[in-house]
Amino acid sequence: MSEVSTKPYLIRAIHEWCSDSGYTPYIAVVADDHVNVPREFVKNGEIVLNISPLATNRLSLGNEFIEFQARFGGQAREVSVPVDKVIAIYARENGQGMAFDAPGGSAPAGVPSAAGKSEPAPAAAPVALVPVDKLVAPTIPGDDPREPPTPPRPGDRPKLTRVK
Repeated sequence: MSEVSTKPYLIRAIHEWCSDSGYTPYIAVVADDHVNVPREFVKNGEIVLNISPLATNRLSLGNEFIEFQARFGGQAREVSVPVDKVIAIYARENGQGMAFDAPGGSAPAGVPSAAGKSEPAPAAAPVALVPVDKLVAPTIPGDDPREPPTPPRPGDRPKLTRVK
């Protein structure tokens, strides 16, 4: 029996943690021909997608594909991403999450092939995790999630900020 990948389970767990904590889950995806995303938003062969309940419709975090409908530039689009193309999932607000080996990445260090060269890991190989402390979440202009908000001064009334 082939071994089941842990990657879709980890993606679902981080997504649930983000939602339960009030954070916005984002996924970074390698955008190639197997990925159905709006090509005009792909930069350097990658795209970052907001997969929060407020940003998606009919979100399905399956074992093989992540599928949903979302608005891009005001137009509803269908998105379908193979799980093996996801390279990271993280919270926009604090950058905490998990990064994965890029698709077609090499075997873990110290595991050379018979010819002495590293080869791509087999499809059923466990996911190799890499630290995400260098991962920076996209920000809204004027909003730096790494800086805590300044606490109100005593006696100040709460202020609402209109976001357009």
